[in-house]
Amino acid sequence: MELVQPGIGLVFWMLLSFTLLLIILRKFAWKPILKALKDRENSIENALQSAQKAKEQMEQLTSDNEKIINEAKKERDRLMREAREVKEKIISDAKEQALIEAHKLTEASRQAIENEKAAAMTEIKNLVATLSIEIAEKIMRQSLENNDKQKELIQSLLNDVKMN
Repeated sequence: MELVQPGIGLVFWMLLSFTLLLIILRKFAWKPILKALKDRENSIENALQSAQKAKEQMEQLTSDNEKIINEAKKERDRLMREAREVKEKIISDAKEQALIEAHKLTEASRQAIENEKAAAMTEIKNLVATLSIEIAEKIMRQSLENNDKQKELIQSLLNDVKMN
C-alpha cells in the first residue's frame, strides 16, 4: 500500500519546492506579467479614449461642414438673387434707352420729313410762281394787244384776289 499513500518526506519536499517555486514566480514572473497586463490595459483604455475623441471631433467637423455648406448655399442664393436683379435692371435700362433712342429717331425723322415737306412746298410755290409769271407774261402779251381783254383780265384777277 505504499504506492497509494505518499510518504511524509515526499509531501514535505513537494510543499517546500512548490512554495519556493511560487516565491520565485511571484518575484520574477508575476510582477512583469501583471505589469505587462496593466500596460496593455492602459494602452487599450488610451486607444478607446482616443477613438472617442476622434469620433467627437468627426462629429464636430461634420456639423461644421454642414454649417459651412449651408452658409455657402445661402451665399450662392444671395449672389444669384443679386445677379437676377442686376440682369433685370440692365434689361430695363436697355429697354428705356432703346425707347429714348427710338423716340429721338422718330422725332428726327419727323423733323426731317417736315423740313423736306417745307422745302418741297417752297419749291412747288416757286415753281407755281415761275409758271404763273410765264403764263401771265404770255397772257399779257396776248391781252395787251386788245384793250377790252385787258379790262376783263384785270377784273378777273381782282375777283380771284378777293376770293383768296
